[in-house]
Amino acid sequence: MIFNSLQFIIFFIIVITTYFTLKCKYRWILLLGASYYFYMSWNPAYIILIILSTIVDYFASIKMGELDSKAERRKYLFLSLLANLGMLFFFKYYNFFSSSFTGLIRSFNMSIGLPNFEFLLPVGISFYTFQTLSYTIDVYRGDKKPEKHFGIFALYVSFFPQLVAGPIERSTRLLPQFKKKIEFNSSRVKSGLQLMLWGYFKKVVVADRLALYVNGVYNNLEGLKGITLILATVFFAFQIYCDFSGYSSIAIGAARVMGFDLMTNFRRPYFSKSIPEFWRRWHISLSTWFKDYLYIPLGGNRVGKLRYYLNLFFTFLVSGLWHGAAWTFVIWGALHGIYQILSIITSDFRSKLKKSLGIIKFPLLNKIIQIALTFSLVNFGWIFFRANSLTDALYIINNLFVSLGTQLSSWENFKAAVVGYGLNQYELILAFVVIVIMESIHLLQRNGSVRQLLRDKPLVFRWTAYYFLILLILAFGVYGKTEFIYFQF
Repeated sequence: MIFNSLQFIIFFIIVITTYFTLKCKYRWILLLGASYYFYMSWNPAYIILIILSTIVDYFASIKMGELDSKAERRKYLFLSLLANLGMLFFFKYYNFFSSSFTGLIRSFNMSIGLPNFEFLLPVGISFYTFQTLSYTIDVYRGDKKPEKHFGIFALYVSFFPQLVAGPIERSTRLLPQFKKKIEFNSSRVKSGLQLMLWGYFKKVVVADRLALYVNGVYNNLEGLKGITLILATVFFAFQIYCDFSGYSSIAIGAARVMGFDLMTNFRRPYFSKSIPEFWRRWHISLSTWFKDYLYIPLGGNRVGKLRYYLNLFFTFLVSGLWHGAAWTFVIWGALHGIYQILSIITSDFRSKLKKSLGIIKFPLLNKIIQIALTFSLVNFGWIFFRANSLTDALYIINNLFVSLGTQLSSWENFKAAVVGYGLNQYELILAFVVIVIMESIHLLQRNGSVRQLLRDKPLVFRWTAYYFLILLILAFGVYGKTEFIYFQF
């Protein structure tokens, strides 16, 4: 069951209707049952993994709560880490490391027989694993008292709006919300539905339309050059943003309808003026998770310069591996680690260069240059993220600027290069239009959320805006139950 399906719409209506008719003390039972049903709609067998993770972490946290010293609590933390990371490694990474090790051994003219296992990757395993790990680590540190209500804790692990693709919530934020008495609030429900509507626009109108072109190019690279590859890569940048932020908007909106507050996961990342700023705006729940549970424990920036750089690089390397069991993801993570280090090393040089060129005197121009450069670096990284293999990624990089002059020399040459890869000429124009609409709305958000801006407008204006967005979704949405990209992680 995916958000952009009629099945989910019906499911959600039934859940929220029942939710507000039940007494508060029984609502956790409904939400837990709904969450398990939601997850089992993909593969019923994999619910066992969530239940197993829940039992282990509940037991480990209760035992840690009974002990005073960290040394005594550590063995239960190790139990949680072993169980959760063990399942994650087996289902997501075993075949990758097995194949890589086998390839390395064969390069020395040796042979080894390691078995491969053929099974579907459990949907969202990386998300709920990190969410429950943050809980046990917080209990171990003494930042959170163990949750003694097993049902409430199980709901925290499996809460359906953010179960399969985040945001990755902290127990200190989400667990207390399940115990609050929540009354029906029409203003909150309206706000949640508006956010869900915006998420559907990003997913079915923008992301899924761009996916047609991106897949048409990236899955059929032979002979493609120049502007075709550049356009597909730029389209992928907007596709993955709209796909993932669209999911987050729907998840946050659905939770808000029921009275729960999930953390913001995106803040207009493509308006970032540097790579460090990009990561403060992109997938915020994951980047802050790595900061709090990996980067800072490694020493963060409170160490020598070389160790500081290694901490940054290693954190992003692991982040790349978290996204997928393939060398393309590892390189993507490493590349962003290098970006971070170079951003620090070249800071003074870049400031002096801007002063010498006089750019500093023109703040708007300076900002545009910074945003354009950051966007270009992020796009280069997306090549590795999207490519089907390392060979494909290298082909794209080697051919990005081949024949570019010829392709841009005339309108006919340009059309011949970009039309016909999943989208016709008019569909391509529509793709650009919906991107412009979305980014225009993002610009409006600089002075507050669009919902707040609309709230101050006359009733006719507000409903015209709502109906226009609904019309865009109905008229130009791409339907076919296309899954969200981050479900594979």
